[in-house]
Amino acid sequence: MLKPQPNSHPMPRLLQLMRDNMERPRSFEVKNDGDEATIYVYDVIDSYWGIKAADFVQALAALAAPTIHLRINSPGGDVFDARAMATAILGHKSKVIAHIDGMALSAATTIAIAAAEVEIAEGGFFMVHQAWTLAYGNANDLIEMADLLEKIDAAIAADYGRKTKKSNEQIVQWMAEETWFNAQEAVDAGFADRVFKGAEPAAGASAKWDLSAYEKVPKMLTEESPEAAAAKALLAKRASLDRKLKLYQRT
Repeated sequence: MLKPQPNSHPMPRLLQLMRDNMERPRSFEVKNDGDEATIYVYDVIDSYWGIKAADFVQALAALAAPTIHLRINSPGGDVFDARAMATAILGHKSKVIAHIDGMALSAATTIAIAAAEVEIAEGGFFMVHQAWTLAYGNANDLIEMADLLEKIDAAIAADYGRKTKKSNEQIVQWMAEETWFNAQEAVDAGFADRVFKGAEPAAGASAKWDLSAYEKVPKMLTEESPEAAAAKALLAKRASLDRKLKLYQRT
């Protein structure tokens, strides 16, 4: 009989995150203007459902501009893909500046803080939490998986500590509590260097992600705006009138 092996891929919450956002517009785009280049990470980070680490690393390696702007609006994803992306950022000879245009949540925080500078848009969010996974097998398998998760959390906490200069105890607490930081809070905590105020965010940055995979999402990110509710009601009314018109045409 084959021995069941624990599954180290971050599911089911990661799977839920990607499933819930499959229909959402996304973007992984690279623009190179010579002296400056821009990479847009507007997607889930994952090799199957979103931005692949391999694609990101290859795109980054091909850029020779002195300054590279990394524009982020991501709800997170696979911790190992994010680690590979962060390693590529740290090893690149150019200056990489991260711009959190909307959200840098979960694994997306890893790539953000790998940049030389982190700028977060006013109204943006930064969220940290403990690693997730789905495991199956016998007691030894589950103990091994718990040990692996502890090691992953320790590595992530060390990254956060280098960026924020906060104590390990503080960072571990933030991660355990799934802590959401608004723009100014992210700066105060040391995750970001400054808040960007001024021009409108890049196209697509304000579009909402479905964040139901997370437990402590701020209400302002889940509540529907009056404008969106009105637009939805208008579309529903139009659809109802279209159905009635088709019915009249058939009779």
